Amino acid sequence: MRKIVYGGVCILLALIAVLLAANFLGPILAEKPAYVYYGVIALIGLLVAGLGLLLLPPLTRWLERCTEKVVSRASQMATLEIVCIAVGLIAGLIIASLIGVAVARIPTIGPYLAIIAVLIFGYIGLLIGYRKREDFAGLFSGQKREPKEKPEKKDKKKQEWRVQPKILDTSVIIDGRIADIYRTGFLEGELVVANFVLEELRHIADSSDTLKRNRGRSGLDCLNMMRQEFDGSVVIAEKDYQDLAEVDSKLLRLAQDLKGVVVTNDFNLNKVAQLQGVRVLNINELANAVKPIVLPGEEMSALIVKEGREAGQGVAYLEDGTMIVVENGRRYIGRHLIVVVTSILQTSAGRMVFAKPKVGKNGDVIEVQGA
Repeated sequence: MRKIVYGGVCILLALIAVLLAANFLGPILAEKPAYVYYGVIALIGLLVAGLGLLLLPPLTRWLERCTEKVVSRASQMATLEIVCIAVGLIAGLIIASLIGVAVARIPTIGPYLAIIAVLIFGYIGLLIGYRKREDFAGLFSGQKREPKEKPEKKDKKKQEWRVQPKILDTSVIIDGRIADIYRTGFLEGELVVANFVLEELRHIADSSDTLKRNRGRSGLDCLNMMRQEFDGSVVIAEKDYQDLAEVDSKLLRLAQDLKGVVVTNDFNLNKVAQLQGVRVLNINELANAVKPIVLPGEEMSALIVKEGREAGQGVAYLEDGTMIVVENGRRYIGRHLIVVVTSILQTSAGRMVFAKPKVGKNGDVIEVQGA
């Protein structure tokens, strides 16, 4: 169908070119032989048709992109704004047509000036209609609009502030902790789940790998539970981006379009989002931030469960999963010791505590009694 349309447009352009050539070049070529006259006119028609065939595909793609942007922008506007823009545009075109009638009588350049007047006054009317939409709203409702008082800087910031939608990544839905965080009230606004994220979840749930299949089904169960519990707060976004292949790229584009925040626990997505200027809330960073603070010199009990990387080291864990590296703790694997914190290391993967066994007055390591 697209090729048929291109062919029809090229034929139409060729006919227009032939008519214009016959009109303007006819008097000049009248004294030439017939084959020269018709040959030149036919050559002009073929050149215009070929030029149209070359320029139509990129021009069509450009028009499609522009149309998609206009439709997307218009769909986000209120009905009143669209009505005001239409009224302003019509008023501008009426004024332009009145001026164009007078201007068109000017020899040679008159018709072109009329076209320019239509473009200029139509655009001016469109802008006036959009900027005066609040006045039009008061006029249609019969209420007189009171002049605005100039707000203070503090009030202006409050008026501009709004709750940004939270766009959920596949990993954070499978993780499941997002439901508990939203339930406690630490997150506000809508939870947006893109349709392409649902597709990825469905593919994971249908995987032949048992682990992946269980993770995908767990994510779908978590999402269904959230939709039932947080009624109206979980929104499915149907928007898709066919020009992008990766789900992460689509997710960042959706966040830019909705002016929202991406919620994830994917470290790499976090870095890419920062490069593109998209705000990200990382669940793992939140978990690290709310872990209990441990200070050097503090004593605690620790069960040595395995050996560390370095010679003689033992490894234990706090209840929240924080790793404790115990100096000279390898010989005490399986034993519950009292350890003294020596230092804390904060990494991108979390917090790591370094400690050493507490030694009594007699020089023996102190164990937890009854553990």
